[in-house]
Amino acid sequence: MKEKGLSIEKVLKELESIVNKMEEDNLNLEDSLSSYEKGISLVKLAQENLKKIEQRVQILSKNDEIIEFNPDD
Repeated sequence: MKEKGLSIEKVLKELESIVNKMEEDNLNLEDSLSSYEKGISLVKLAQENLKKIEQRVQILSKNDEIIEFNPDD
């Protein structure tokens, strides 16, 4: 799977699918480990995507000006 091009929604949907599959207890140890590794990779990708989204968030100021969102403010 090409993970880098996935939207945050698709990443979360894929993560949900992995969790559901692992909760069913039908996976052998090797498949469980593989699913876990894929899940960790998707979590990291989701974190990267969220960070990029946060950086793009803009807030309307009192003067109706658009200012860049700064999470440190």
